[in-house]
Amino acid sequence: MRPQPTLKCSGIRKTRRRKTVLSGADLEVAAGESVAIVGENGSGKTTLLNICAGVIRPDAGDVRRRGRTGLCPQQPGLVDLLTIDDHVRLTAAGTNDPRAATIRTRSLLDELGLDASSPTTAAELSGGQRQKLNVALSLANDPQLLLLDEPYQGFDHGSYLSLWDMIGRWTHEGRSVIVISHLLAEHERVDRVLTLRDGVLR
Repeated sequence: MRPQPTLKCSGIRKTRRRKTVLSGADLEVAAGESVAIVGENGSGKTTLLNICAGVIRPDAGDVRRRGRTGLCPQQPGLVDLLTIDDHVRLTAAGTNDPRAATIRTRSLLDELGLDASSPTTAAELSGGQRQKLNVALSLANDPQLLLLDEPYQGFDHGSYLSLWDMIGRWTHEGRSVIVISHLLAEHERVDRVLTLRDGVLR
């Protein structure tokens, strides 16, 4: 018997400002599978990812998720006056196990080269540092499905490689990972590459 997918989207349609963004997109991702979604700017990649995460609702279609979901948006939703660890503890407080979530997130930050104990506020972080915090926070709830919207923006080469090592580890652990990507070099690191064109995944 085929195992139940972590994510299954069927016939996803979305229109914005009278423009059709998604016109029947289908997507199924298995446990332990990594998928890259590519497409031109404005093709609807971020909209599709947000629908997969449950952040926005489709106009039509069905989305089924199994287990917890973690979303790493392209623009980090950070509070400028809070420190790195303020964000860690605040995010962890919203999970089922705040202590484990705090340990997990601090460990991920350490792997990415960002000191969680630093008194630096979010406003003082560079773009790459903000994105590292963004990535780590998306894992706080120990998700089975991880949705990453160009998560490497602003990363130095070492952090970029560390992130892809992490993605490989996450899929090995049985997590499903979807990455919105535009770099051809990354496509060899995932199990499948899908192109979003004319509102449909191909």
